This record gives sequence, C-alpha cells and structure tokens, in this order.
Amino acid sequence: MTAADPGVAAFNELPADRAMAELTVCNAATGWAEALARGRPYPDRAAVIAAAEGASDALTVADVRVALDAHPRIGERTDSRWSRDEQSGVRREESTLAALATGNRDYEERFGQIYLVCATGLDAEELLADVRARLDNDDAAEERVVAGELAKIAQLRVGKLLDELAGGRQP
Repeated sequence: MTAADPGVAAFNELPADRAMAELTVCNAATGWAEALARGRPYPDRAAVIAAAEGASDALTVADVRVALDAHPRIGERTDSRWSRDEQSGVRREESTLAALATGNRDYEERFGQIYLVCATGLDAEELLADVRARLDNDDAAEERVVAGELAKIAQLRVGKLLDELAGGRQP
C-alpha cells in the first residue's frame, strides 16, 4: 500500500523506534503512540487522523496523566517545536502572564494537574475565560474535557508531523 500523501508515505516508512519517538511528541501516552505506530501502513492522512482519534478515545485516566506531564503550562515559555506555535495567541505582557499563572495555579490546586487546552487560535483573554469557567466543573466533567482537549492537540500535532515529513524533515 503506497500513500499518495508524501507525509503519510514517509510516516509509514519510519523505523518503529523513530515513529514512536515522533508520536510521543504528539501525545506522550505510550499506548496512544503504540496504537498509531502499529496501525501502519496508512492509506492516507484521513486514516492516520482517524487512528489518532480512536487511540485518544481509548486512553485511560492514567494515560491522560502521563500525557499531561509532558505538556508545558499555558503561558510558559517552552522549547517544544509545536507548543510555541500552539500558544502563539498568548501575549507576553506581564499582566497577561500573571493572570495565566494565577489561573494555572488555581486549576492545579482544584484538579491536581496542569490546565490543558488546545490553545491553537485562542488569545489570552479566551484562555483566561476558559480556565476560569473550567474551575466550576466537577471532577468527572473536567476529566472528559481534558481528554477531549488532549485528543484535539494530538490530532493537530499528527497533522503537523505529516506536514513536516512531507517537507522532507527527518525525525
């Protein structure tokens, strides 16, 4: 099976250890990465994204915790090649950073984990409103929200990975 998408073709051809390394950047939950790596070869991008969605749906609470541990806090500077872009809407003004730090701290105290949101396309005010609203969630509701946000991030990152591979970037 040969994928017409050069990114998918390159992904299908990655050695298993490299595929795992790349996929754990998308989502640090090992079982998630293993499911996607095991599913190769994929016929097209839609199949890879669908597999990412299915693997996200299968994550346990423990898997989500592992993935959360790999994410930077919203508003913090990061060396992650994708987190910088995902958080580009966060202004670096002192007052914005202070408000996000407070929101992060309040969230962590309330739920015992970092605040995770798919920040792509959101500005600082939207992120602040989101974290404040989510503080009112009960634990079960927030668990579902976090799993959904993690799935969105992973799917976006898989798309970015495929784009990078299509452009000839070597993992």
